[in-house]
Amino acid sequence: MERRTLLRAGAGAALLGGLSAPALGQDARARTLRFVPQANLTALDPVWTTATVTSNHGYYVFDTLYAVDAGNRPRPQMAEGHEVLDDGRRWRFRLREGLRFHDNTPVRAADCIASIKRWCVRDPFGQLLARAVSEWRSVDDRTFEALLPRPFPLMLDALAKPDASVCFIMPERLAATEATRAVTEMIGSGPYRFVPGEYNSGSRVVYEKFDGYVPRQEPPERASGGKVAHIQRIEWHVIPDASTVAAALVNGEIDWWERPLSDLRSVLTRSRDIRQEVLDVEGRMALMRLNCLQPPFDDVRLRRAVRLSVVQQDYMRAAQGDDTALWSDCRSLYPRRTPYYRDNPDLMPGSIDAARAALKEAGYTNARTVVINPTDFPDIGPLGQVTADALRRAGMNIDLAESDWGTVIQRRNSREPVDKGGWSIFHTTGTSNTYGSPAMSPLIRGQGEAGWFGWWKSDRAEALTTEWLEAPDDAARARLAGEIGRLALDEVATIPLGQFTIRTAFRRNLTGMLEGSTPYPWNIRRT
Repeated sequence: MERRTLLRAGAGAALLGGLSAPALGQDARARTLRFVPQANLTALDPVWTTATVTSNHGYYVFDTLYAVDAGNRPRPQMAEGHEVLDDGRRWRFRLREGLRFHDNTPVRAADCIASIKRWCVRDPFGQLLARAVSEWRSVDDRTFEALLPRPFPLMLDALAKPDASVCFIMPERLAATEATRAVTEMIGSGPYRFVPGEYNSGSRVVYEKFDGYVPRQEPPERASGGKVAHIQRIEWHVIPDASTVAAALVNGEIDWWERPLSDLRSVLTRSRDIRQEVLDVEGRMALMRLNCLQPPFDDVRLRRAVRLSVVQQDYMRAAQGDDTALWSDCRSLYPRRTPYYRDNPDLMPGSIDAARAALKEAGYTNARTVVINPTDFPDIGPLGQVTADALRRAGMNIDLAESDWGTVIQRRNSREPVDKGGWSIFHTTGTSNTYGSPAMSPLIRGQGEAGWFGWWKSDRAEALTTEWLEAPDDAARARLAGEIGRLALDEVATIPLGQFTIRTAFRRNLTGMLEGSTPYPWNIRRT
């Protein structure tokens, strides 16, 4: 599949015109970092949506009570620390001194409680936490407690959950917003503040250093430690044409390209002023999600037929190119290099013929199947195109509904039939860390309409997850996690399409990039 043409002469000149207003003096340019994100930022609330680009935006604006270090261990962030009392049935948290929101109001225990409660409604790990806690209560403005009928050892792991659907802390008045409605006012306490007057979806997002932020004193590790903002102003420039971005990076008009296309890596390699590095060493999963609420995929037999058709190499080559050092197969809903990964070749033989036979056996009657797919997201768009082609060859009636990514993430909220604006299949990617355990991963939870888009329901999966949480030892947890993962793949809650890493590209005069799946803005300096 042809993904992109080679770098076009003069593309950089087109970008230069787009970036020249407003004009920046030499000193202002030195204090400004120009960044091209993976996709357009259409949804601003990182609790309301799981879109990765929105989570990345969230790390600029908001902070967390706890965050993971390079070893994925939870560390205090906004929290000064905690006590575990009453044999694990009471947790007491104390906030650091000097924490303030961008509107100059202090961060209080009430803000934290309201934020945690709202996050618990949206996130699978949060939902487990909500079931475990009988009451959250403020002790004073800097202290709050969680009361539990029985111990919940994963408390800190929940509050420090990284990457997607993060427990960000916002003012109580914003956190009081119903969890099914998106917050649009971006007031956090993070190292950067969102500049609403310069936000233009599809074009530009602007952040400025928050001078009232008090960083921790520890060295930074991923989302934990001292978040020191050395860059005064960061501009996200949304530029759909990859060749234009490559030319702008080579010419120094932008500083950092989050996800370069594989077709253009050789162009970037030829420039001595550009570095390409894999910062997210665990990588990402490519995924197909099916709508279990509506026909045709309310029938598990048809979902299984789709799973049989998946040839992961076709997806990875289409989306990530031919460099097999950057991707691998992953016939599991737990990523490679995570504790519960197990290969399932019998469930994913990669055969169009087997899929065709399964469709016939299930009595498929040419029902219309709508694949919603973005044209402006190079890591995701090719996945939908491969699926549409494979399922057409298997004999399905496929409607490939292509649009921008913002439209896709809005439409996937719909639970209506396809003839009323609903959908059958969408594709996405997510960080491997997010899918590493039954507590964190939405892919294997059978929560039905309370769960992730696709709304797979399985009382058995939920019962096994509860057993996993209460398991007495690692061996029991491994056995239960394996059973959950196998069940979810067998009933096709989600179909894994492969695992990959990304080489991000930036100008050599930038230093201090941190390892992790998120392009963190702190610790970066311009030399």
